[in-house]
Amino acid sequence: MKVLRVITSMNPKSGGPCQGIRNVNPFIKQLGTEVEVVCLDNAAEEYITKDDFIIHKIGKGKTSYQYQPLLYNWLIKNALNYDLVMVHGLWQHYNLVVYKAVNALKKSGKKAPKVVIMPHGMLDPYFQTAADRKWKALRNELVWFFIEKKCINQADAIFYTCQEELQLAATTFEGYSPKKAINVSYGIQPPPVRKPEFDTAFYKKCPELLHKEYWLFLSRIHEKKGVDLLIQAYSQLSVNNPALPELVIAGPNESAYGQEMIKMAAENSKIHFSGMLEGDEKWGAFYNCQAYLLPSHQENFGIAIVEALACEKAVLITDKVNIYREIEEGGGGLVSADTFNGVLGVLKKWEALSKTEQEEMGKNAFLLYQKHFDVKSAAEKLNKVLKSLI
Repeated sequence: MKVLRVITSMNPKSGGPCQGIRNVNPFIKQLGTEVEVVCLDNAAEEYITKDDFIIHKIGKGKTSYQYQPLLYNWLIKNALNYDLVMVHGLWQHYNLVVYKAVNALKKSGKKAPKVVIMPHGMLDPYFQTAADRKWKALRNELVWFFIEKKCINQADAIFYTCQEELQLAATTFEGYSPKKAINVSYGIQPPPVRKPEFDTAFYKKCPELLHKEYWLFLSRIHEKKGVDLLIQAYSQLSVNNPALPELVIAGPNESAYGQEMIKMAAENSKIHFSGMLEGDEKWGAFYNCQAYLLPSHQENFGIAIVEALACEKAVLITDKVNIYREIEEGGGGLVSADTFNGVLGVLKKWEALSKTEQEEMGKNAFLLYQKHFDVKSAAEKLNKVLKSLI
C-alpha cells in the first residue's frame, strides 16, 4: 500500500501535523505501508530534521489560502502512483486541488486513489464562535459553502485524532455529511531516555533556572493558547509567594502577540521566555519541569501535552483540549475551564498537592501515555483503517 500525504509545510516550525507525520511514519512503514509527502515548501528549503521518507516540495503558496496551481499538474501526473491520498487540514487551496485532480482522473476512466481528509481540529466550533475571529468565521462559512463541504462529503473518509474532535466536528457547519467519520487516534514516539546532555542544553539556554523548580509552557505563543490567562493567573499567585516554582514560557515569541506577552510579564522576574526549544533543549525542559501547563482555548490533540505525559509529568490543561477526558480519567493531570478563574484555580490546586501526590500524578501520566497515545498502537490502528478503505 502506498500513501501520499498532502500538507502545507513539513518544516518543524510549522506545528503539530508535520510532527505527527514524522512520529507515525517509521512504524507504519514497518507494517508494509509506504508513505510520501507533497507540501508547499520551496525546493531549496532545508529542515532541521533528517527524514527517511520522500518529501516532494512544490513551492510556496500565495496568500493565506496557500494558492499554488502547480500542485494540480503534479497530482495529475503522479497521483495514480498511490493507493490513497491523505489531506492534512482544511481552508487551504490544496484541499480543492486534490478534489479536482482526483475527479479529473476518475472522469478519464482511470483508477484514482481513495481520498481521506484529516482536519486536525479545523472543524472545531471554537473557530466559528471566538470573539476575535468574526471575519475569519465569515470567510470559513463562505469557503465551506462553496468548497470544503463538497470536499468533506465526497471524500472516502474523514479521520479524527480523538473522539471529542469527531463529535465536535459534527456541530459546526450545516450540510456536514461525510461518508465515514473515523477516530484513528494519534500517538507520539517514546521520548529519548533521559541523559545529562539534555540538562546541559536546557540550562545553557536558561541558566537562570539552574537549581530552581519551574512550571513549563511549551507551545506556539498564540492567542488560542491562553498565554495571557497563564501570565495573569501566575502573577497573582506569585504575589508574596517566594516558594512558588518559576514559570518558563517556551516557544517562538517574535510575533506581535508574543511581544505583547513579554511586556505583560515584564514586571514578574519569575516568568522566563526561553524562545523556541529544540532537540536536547526541549527534552531537558520536559524532564526537569515540575509540571506542564497548557491553558488553551482550543487544542485538537496537543503533541507537547502527550510528550509531557511520556516524560512522567502531570499536565495542567483546560477542558478545551480535546483529550482532556482521557487525562482526567487516567489521573495524569488537572483540568480547568479556559478562564482566568479556572487557570488560577488549577494552579492553586496543583500547589496544594503534596510532593508525593504530585509524583503519583506523574506516574499516572506515563501510564496514560502508554494506554492511549503510544505511537506504535496508533500506527497499527491507522494502517488497519487505511487498508479497509482500499
